[in-house]
Amino acid sequence: MSDQADNRAPYAQIAAHYTEAITSGQLPPGSLLPSIKNLAQEWQVSTATAEKALRKLRSEGLVRGIHGIGTEVLDRPAPMSSGSQRQDRGRRSGSSWGAGERSDSHQASVVPAPADVARALDIEPGSDVVKRCRVYRDRHGIVAHSTSWIPAQYGKLVPQLTKSERLTGGTSLQLIAQATGRPITHRIDTASARLLTPEDASLLEVDPATALTGAVVVMTARFVDSGESVVEYGVDLGSPGRTWQTKSEVTQ
Repeated sequence: MSDQADNRAPYAQIAAHYTEAITSGQLPPGSLLPSIKNLAQEWQVSTATAEKALRKLRSEGLVRGIHGIGTEVLDRPAPMSSGSQRQDRGRRSGSSWGAGERSDSHQASVVPAPADVARALDIEPGSDVVKRCRVYRDRHGIVAHSTSWIPAQYGKLVPQLTKSERLTGGTSLQLIAQATGRPITHRIDTASARLLTPEDASLLEVDPATALTGAVVVMTARFVDSGESVVEYGVDLGSPGRTWQTKSEVTQ
C-alpha cells in the first residue's frame, strides 16, 4: 500500500494501486487479489469500499471474479479497433473481426437522422437513415459498441442492410460499393475521449456506477465514395480499460 498522500477517494486509491501492479507485471495473469475482507483490513476501509475498488478493476478488464475462488488477474485485453481499422481488415482478409473477436447483438432499423448524424452524412436532419448497431467482443468481454449510420437510399439498393443480422458477402461498405459501382476512396477519422455516461454503460454492459469514474474512447469515421458522397458514418465506443492502437510502417 502506498504511503504517498492521495486526494482520490479510497476505492480509487485501491484500484489505482492494483492497476499499477497489474500493468507493471508485478501481479501477472492468474494471480489472485486479496479478498474483500482482507482488502478492507489492509487499507482500513469498509468492505463496501473494497468491493467498489474490485468492481472498478473488473469494469476496466483487468480482473475477473471467479465464484468460490476469488478475483483473478487477466492478461491484458486486445485494444479496441475503430471502424476504419475494421474496413482495412475487411478489404485485406474479407473479415472485419480482429484477432479473437466476434460480433453479436446485431440490430438494424430505419430512423430519422439526428442532427449530428445528418451533419456527418451531409443530409437534412430528420432524413431517413439506416442505423446498424452491433457489439464486438473478445474473451475478456466487450471490445467496442459500434453504430453505423447509412443514408436510406443505400438500404433500398442493399436490403440486407436493414435486417437485424450479421451481414454476409462483405462489409456494409463493400456491399454498397458493389451496388453503386462507386468504390470508397477516402475517409475522415476522429478520436476523442469522454466520461462514461449511463447510456454508454448500458451499451457496453458495465456497472452504471462506473459512469461516475470511467472513460470511453470514441472513434468516428466518415466514408466517402468516388462520387464524393458520404455513404456511411460510423461511431465506435471503446469499453472502459481498452485503448486505441494503430500500427504503421516507417520508411527511411
